Amino acid sequence: MQEQIEFYQKKLSYEMDPSDLYDVFQNSTDYIAVDTRKPIGYNKEHIPSAINLPHREMTEEKTQHLDKSKIYVCYCDGIGCNASTKGALKMTQLGFKVIELMGGIEWWKFDGYATEGTNPTQGSTFVCAC
Repeated sequence: MQEQIEFYQKKLSYEMDPSDLYDVFQNSTDYIAVDTRKPIGYNKEHIPSAINLPHREMTEEKTQHLDKSKIYVCYCDGIGCNASTKGALKMTQLGFKVIELMGGIEWWKFDGYATEGTNPTQGSTFVCAC
């Protein structure tokens, strides 16, 4: 039983869902969303206030301006894409505190949250049922 408890506690320290991210954005400035897709995806649509840092371009040089005291929440398109996992791994290797967003921008929109970009969605007044 203790092994399972530890597994789930660790899992929750490495990932969050869109409602968790929305909540921390409302209550904290310690979290920064990182869109790990190429600029073409980010420019089309991204989570409000997210920065674009494609996982393929993550290096010490490209991340030196980022504050290592913040928590970076990596996301990509969604469940069929692993750019957020690759980005989370690279940022962790570079010394950042990282969490991965479950479901990416697709689940963010599915949960009713707005996006920004050249093709934004308005979002809705959705309240998570979990």
